[in-house]
Amino acid sequence: MSRITHIDGTPTQQRNAIRRSIAEILRRMMEKKAVDDETKDMLAFIVVGLRGMNDSIDSSATAWEKRDYYIKADQLRREWLWLPDTADRLEAILRSNDWATAPIELAGLAARFSDVKVATFTKSPALWQGAHKKLLAAPQRNGRR
Repeated sequence: MSRITHIDGTPTQQRNAIRRSIAEILRRMMEKKAVDDETKDMLAFIVVGLRGMNDSIDSSATAWEKRDYYIKADQLRREWLWLPDTADRLEAILRSNDWATAPIELAGLAARFSDVKVATFTKSPALWQGAHKKLLAAPQRNGRR
């Protein structure tokens, strides 16, 4: 049997990369004084990133289960159980333009990413440009996969 190689890294590496990107975007959003198009793009990127993280959780947990590490797989799933609900709430904010509740959601999200250290901004704004338009063009996702 050959070794499985991941072109974009393992699910854990992908999850950590997304976490780093979201943490940096959250730091940038804190500097914003008003909601503009870039803010909407940033929030849309966060929604997509959270959903990508949720997908990587399932693949990681499945890999653990194949090795009969069921407790570790369940622990991983429980640790990240908040992802789909948070993504759904943030998407609802974007779709309804309910910016009054956004600071509360983003504060809770920032607390979950407080362990990610962002010394310098390394992500280009091109990373999230157009994310809002793409998210609105896609059908709304509610609930867990």
